[in-house]
Amino acid sequence: MLPVLYSFRRCPYAIRSRYMIALLGVPVHLREVVLRSKPSELLSLGGRSSVPQLVDIDGTRYPESLDIIFWALTSSDYKKAVNELWPSNSIRRNRMKAWITYNDHFFKYWLDRYKYADRYPEYSEDYYRDKGEVFLSRLDKRLSERNFLFGDKMSLADIAVFPFIRQFAAVNQKWFDASQYNNVKRWLVSFVNSEIFNSVVMVKYPAWQAGQENTLYPANQYAN
Repeated sequence: MLPVLYSFRRCPYAIRSRYMIALLGVPVHLREVVLRSKPSELLSLGGRSSVPQLVDIDGTRYPESLDIIFWALTSSDYKKAVNELWPSNSIRRNRMKAWITYNDHFFKYWLDRYKYADRYPEYSEDYYRDKGEVFLSRLDKRLSERNFLFGDKMSLADIAVFPFIRQFAAVNQKWFDASQYNNVKRWLVSFVNSEIFNSVVMVKYPAWQAGQENTLYPANQYAN
C-alpha cells in the first residue's frame, strides 16, 4: 500500500510536487485527474477538491503542493539530497520561503492575468506581462552570479518556482526566447530539458478511474 497522489499533469503546482517526489524517489500511487470530471474519490475527501493532493497510508491528507513537497522531504531515504534541497540553516530556509512566497502570492497573480488576459480586460496583455517581468528581473539578477537560486545546486526554492516561470514563458514563447532574461532562460532550460522532467515528471498518464490498476510513480520505484 502506498500514498495516493491526485495530480493534473500541466498544473505548475502539480509539476513541482511530482518533481520533488521523483527527485527524492518517494513512491506513490498516481491518480491523474481531469479537472472537468474529478473522480468521486477525490470529491469525497471533502473541502477543496483542487489538485495536487496527497493522502498518506495513515489517512493524513496533504492538500497543498508545498505540503506534499515537505512530506516528500521527510519521507525520503536520500538524506544527502534532502539536506542539499532544504538545508537545516534557518536563515537560508527563511530566504527560500521568501522566494516561494513571492512567487505564489505575487507573481502568480500577474501570471494568471497575463495567461488569461481576455478574462481581465481592465488592462492589456502587455501590461500584465510587464508586471510579471518584475519577478523575472529579480530572478535574472539573482541567477547572474550562480547556477541556481541558492548556489551551484538546485534547492527547494528552484523546484517550487520553475514551473510557474515555464508557464509564463509559454504564454508567448517567441517573446520570452527573444527577451533579455538570459540567466532565467538558462536556468529554466536546465529543468525543462532534464531527463527527470521529460521522462518522469511530464509523462502523460490516462485519467484515473476507480477499479483500474494502480499507477506507480515514479515508475522506476517499486512497492514492497
